[in-house]
Amino acid sequence: MTLLFLAIIVLTLMVFAYNRIPLGICVAVLVAITVVLTELREVYYTPSWFRWMYGILAVTLLGFSIRPLRRLLISNRLLPIFRKVLPKMSDTEREALDAGTVWWDAELFSGRPRWRRLLKTPAPSLSAREQAFLDGPVEELCRMLDDWEICDHYRRLPEPIWSFLREHRFFSMIIPESFGGLGFSAQGNSAVVMKLASRNLTTAVTVMVPNSLGPGELLLHYGTDAQKNHYLPRLASGEDIPCFALTGPTAGSDAAGMPDTGVVCMGEHDGQQVLGFRLNWNKRYITLAPVATVLGLAFRALDPDGLLGEDPEPGITCALIPVDTPGIEIGNRHMPVGSVFQNGPTRGKDVFIPMDWVIGGQPRVGQGWRMLMQSLAAGRAISLPALGTSGGKMSALLTGAYARVRKQFDLPIGLFEGVQEPLARIAGRTYRMDAARRLTLVALDEGEKPSVLSAIVKYQLTEGNRQTLNDAMDIHGGKGIITGPNNYLAHAYQAVPISITVEGANILTRSLIIFGQGAIRAHPWLLKEMRAAGAPPSSKARRDFDHALFSHVGYVISNKVRAFVLGVTGGWSTRAPVRGKTARYYRQLTRLSAAFAFLGDSVLLVLGGKFKFRETLSGRFADALIHLYLASAVLKRFEDDGRPAEDLPLVQWSLDDSLYKIQQSLLGVMQNYPLPGMGRLLKWAVFPLGLPYQPPSDAVAQASARLILAETASRDRITEGVFISDADDAAGRVLNAFHLVLESADAEQAIRNALKESVTIDNYTSLVRRAVESGVITEEQATAVRLAQQAAAKVIAVDDFPKSAIEGFDKSPFRPASDRYAQADTSRTEAPAG
Repeated sequence: MTLLFLAIIVLTLMVFAYNRIPLGICVAVLVAITVVLTELREVYYTPSWFRWMYGILAVTLLGFSIRPLRRLLISNRLLPIFRKVLPKMSDTEREALDAGTVWWDAELFSGRPRWRRLLKTPAPSLSAREQAFLDGPVEELCRMLDDWEICDHYRRLPEPIWSFLREHRFFSMIIPESFGGLGFSAQGNSAVVMKLASRNLTTAVTVMVPNSLGPGELLLHYGTDAQKNHYLPRLASGEDIPCFALTGPTAGSDAAGMPDTGVVCMGEHDGQQVLGFRLNWNKRYITLAPVATVLGLAFRALDPDGLLGEDPEPGITCALIPVDTPGIEIGNRHMPVGSVFQNGPTRGKDVFIPMDWVIGGQPRVGQGWRMLMQSLAAGRAISLPALGTSGGKMSALLTGAYARVRKQFDLPIGLFEGVQEPLARIAGRTYRMDAARRLTLVALDEGEKPSVLSAIVKYQLTEGNRQTLNDAMDIHGGKGIITGPNNYLAHAYQAVPISITVEGANILTRSLIIFGQGAIRAHPWLLKEMRAAGAPPSSKARRDFDHALFSHVGYVISNKVRAFVLGVTGGWSTRAPVRGKTARYYRQLTRLSAAFAFLGDSVLLVLGGKFKFRETLSGRFADALIHLYLASAVLKRFEDDGRPAEDLPLVQWSLDDSLYKIQQSLLGVMQNYPLPGMGRLLKWAVFPLGLPYQPPSDAVAQASARLILAETASRDRITEGVFISDADDAAGRVLNAFHLVLESADAEQAIRNALKESVTIDNYTSLVRRAVESGVITEEQATAVRLAQQAAAKVIAVDDFPKSAIEGFDKSPFRPASDRYAQADTSRTEAPAG
């Protein structure tokens, strides 16, 4: 009986913690229980210690709810200790931390995500203008592009493409209509880049850079009226081509440590002595630098003579400089692997610029890093995720088609389970990538700048592109590794490292930014504690610290209880916002959110400021947070699409894969917990009944693979938004063959059943004639089979070249037989620019 009564007390406290009942209400309930038990002690026997225990708990919690008392006894004593262990942060770290906003990531850190809030978020949509632009100029441009000619013949964009981009204002998607731009939403911007990338990466990058982090965006948010009125119309029309120089030979991932300087001084400009900067820089990897007319530059401002104020080092500053300014050198081109977009170094020696060339003018001197971080908080979620998703969609579109067309052992290779396994990964990952892309864009268009989620989609969608292309190459085999006009995978495969590396290398993004920044930025109390502890001593700072500290303690206790209870009940102690086959996933993600939040706090408590140096642990937490977000996006997408039953295999594959990866990431944290032996106790608390999640089943994987092996509505939804070629080019041929092979499948089966032979590209002529003569198929069916086999033969063919093209490295034999740009661009035989 004693154990029973103790269990009742513990259960009461767990109910309070699980539901996060405010302290005042907890005290009132405990007092009421004490009174009731006292009044009923003669009717229902309860030991006196049981009644008194509730009373003691009530008094204890009452003491904790009296803020002046707990400040005096606890928080004021802890504040000096907290200040000592607080991690030191540089100004650039602090500015990066403060950049952007929090959104659904804060819900995932809460341990109690409000799913109905997510489901009320608007579904993604394009405006009529944006859709018309995609259906008009973007579609027309895609038909003009030839990936092989651009990458292996011209090695740059031909002039007709540049002219088309300028004419239709492709460089102005982020510039408002009032300045002559298109003024598209984040979703419109992403959709354009994604469709172009599905046709030619060089064109997509050329378009995305002026519409991404760079002069246009910085001018919009921080430029003076004079700067906006001068530059934005010129950028919108393409009269000016911008680039932005941030990275240097010794400042890559550590861009804030750039050695490039600008010294405040007086100098001559337009015949007058004006205040400005004397600049020296050495930058590289600058996209569009070889063709740019205006250079955005980040540098460290120095003011040794105090011309601006008392600070001798105001900090990183951004300026906009015409490239014909004396002292500027644009170097030779870099050649990015797998693509030929313009990229190169730029240097400047003793370049004087007036102060009003600083973006935002003199008041913005020293604010460049904050400006860049604020812009990156949103912009990182648009361009590179669009490129990554485009790669996944094209892998699904073309690999599904190829796996149905290509036969081995008398069967389409897509029917073999060994091939269906990577096909399922392509389909499931692409579905999940697009879900995350769409959801994040909705947040941007709602006015959010979710810096942590932007880092997640940049990292995960570019990694997803790498994974899907690897699987696509494996399935294509020899077809994928022989270069030439017939290869629609090679350039995308070769170019994967570009998106992995730029805008924050993925290794850095995973190991330092996603959880390292998210643990502070998206945590409900940690940043408030740090700000209160770092503020000058005052009664307000002590009150703020006390409130944040005790709220944080309650939050940790609640998540510990929630993780355990949800683990014991298998997630059934929480409600799902929907019914049906996806309901269990909401419950499981709630369970894992609580476990993630609890383990994160426990590790931060043990390591304190040392956590910033434990990058492997941070990376594992990042993996868990990534898949919590990706899974949330999948559930939202399924609802936005109207819950199509046909998509359930994709939903199940994506979510089962994410649940398993979250589990393994948290398990990795516990196995490498900083306190020896503590990880086992935490594992019992988080997974009390063992490890519940397994990778996607074979049945789910095979069902997912089959969706892209046929012309299904699911396949259309997976590949929506990419260019569908109907021309006689590499992509068009495989899609045409796919359609014809499906159309002739019944006739082929009839021939196989009757003549006991399978139709192949080697025997179809005689086999079809015999089938018609014997009445097995009609002449119309025979024509369908012939067309399908002829189309299949074109698809499996690969390119070959004269020996001289290889032995002598003579590029001229590589020139395509049909050069669509020959008449419009007479410089095609000259050496590439730069």
